[in-house]
Amino acid sequence: MAARRPARSLVVTALCRAFSGRGCQLAPERGAERRDAAPSRVSRFCPPRKSHHDWIGPPDKYSNLRPIHFYIPENESPLEQKLRELRQETQEWNQQFWADQNLTFHKEKEEFVRSRLKAKGLDLRAASGQKATLNAEEMADFYKEFLSKNFQKHMYYNRDWYKRNFAITFFMGKVALERIWNKLRPKQKTTSS
Repeated sequence: MAARRPARSLVVTALCRAFSGRGCQLAPERGAERRDAAPSRVSRFCPPRKSHHDWIGPPDKYSNLRPIHFYIPENESPLEQKLRELRQETQEWNQQFWADQNLTFHKEKEEFVRSRLKAKGLDLRAASGQKATLNAEEMADFYKEFLSKNFQKHMYYNRDWYKRNFAITFFMGKVALERIWNKLRPKQKTTSS
């Protein structure tokens, strides 16, 4: 598996972008920062071209999250652009985390079931051809072990998720204030000589 950027680095970058002024710019190539990551597996859902709203697509088959396709208005201010980009980065980060987490969960679950069935002297398939399963109590052992083993990872995920959400909320407030200010500010009259 390819090396990925540490989550801490992504969070710091996102927060710096969120709280910085007009002078902050994104890296010129969006794909470069994801070059080291696993290929994107987000749904290929595409909203209508003339839509003026964000669209929520069908659940991704790996992460089980619904991807959002963000509307980009023609007159998007730099502040609105930074908010949208922060939301997009957060969505990509979230999709990647849960896709990786779900993949790990399913692999470890299969290994656990296989090892328990092997210990009982059973095959993966019953004589009737159906897949052999474990009872709820045996699976509870796996769930408990999996959650304990991934406690630290989930704790860091939750911490970073809250940081990102606070940054997004802060930026949404800045955008709302900018819009109110633009509506209240007197329009400059253009005079022609």
